[in-house]
Amino acid sequence: MSIPSQSFEQYTVAFYNVENLFDAINDPQVVDEDFTDFGRKNWTENRYQKKLTKISDAISKIGFELTGKLPALVGLAEVENKKVLHDLITQPKLAQSTYDFIHYNSPDERGIDVALLYDTRVFIPSHSEPLVIHLENEEGVRDATRDILYVEGVLAGTPVHIYVNHWPSRRDGTETTDAKRVEVASQLVQHLEKKDPNSKRTDQHLELKEAHHVIIMGDFNDDPENKSIKEGILPMGFDNITAPLKKFHRGSLNHQFKWNLFDQIMISESLHNDVPNSLYFHKADIFDDIMLRQWKGKYRGQPARTFAGNNYKGGYSDHFPVFALFRRN
Repeated sequence: MSIPSQSFEQYTVAFYNVENLFDAINDPQVVDEDFTDFGRKNWTENRYQKKLTKISDAISKIGFELTGKLPALVGLAEVENKKVLHDLITQPKLAQSTYDFIHYNSPDERGIDVALLYDTRVFIPSHSEPLVIHLENEEGVRDATRDILYVEGVLAGTPVHIYVNHWPSRRDGTETTDAKRVEVASQLVQHLEKKDPNSKRTDQHLELKEAHHVIIMGDFNDDPENKSIKEGILPMGFDNITAPLKKFHRGSLNHQFKWNLFDQIMISESLHNDVPNSLYFHKADIFDDIMLRQWKGKYRGQPARTFAGNNYKGGYSDHFPVFALFRRN
């Protein structure tokens, strides 16, 4: 008995905070001294190569069991520069695909940026730019943070608008930094309105035109229920397709034995559709395979990270990737 062929094509769109993907070269323009031979983290070329091997291995497996192919798009956070991205896509596990990348240097003082990897056979970019985020502290001094990467293009025949984010951290305390992330959400929405002149705003709701397909992904340093997401993004016509994945026992990162889902993917309602030959959302998940987990000790089951403070652990990242599966009839 023959097995009927699928009547649809499937594509994986993923996001992965790769935890400080630095080369071992000192860049005098950024604060990267820790990630050198003589830095506090004793970051050597050998450790860098091991990191590339692990991250490329993880990316190659995201969604593979469901699609039989590598992800079409991968948003990344915490990459240092174009060199590390080139080194990443030329790793054996990724070289089988035809990946290219889009990246801009951001004003982040640590020198960590966002980027987008894309399979050139599936995605054709037509425009990209960094969205500079303007934040000020109480004294009116500029607070430098990561840019948002905006990319416009065609994914499997469907025009899409993609935003790759890494919002301000909670390092100085959640309540202290809440306003920063709310402000970043506001500036993102302002850009959405500019890109879609036919959109309509009514009572804090933004109605995008039907064919304006948008994918917002990133490490937001907030959970789905926090104000920046729940009130800043979702009322503007978006569905947080990763929100249901957050459980007491599951998330994309773990802090003090509590799971968070800072890594999220949101889509415009237009990607819930039954339009022939158009992309539509099918399912989302966390790629928390056992290979990415710590397998013993009190941190068993948590992400196998590269560093705990300055203590080298040799793992993948302190975050799990999240991904969404899209189909096209």
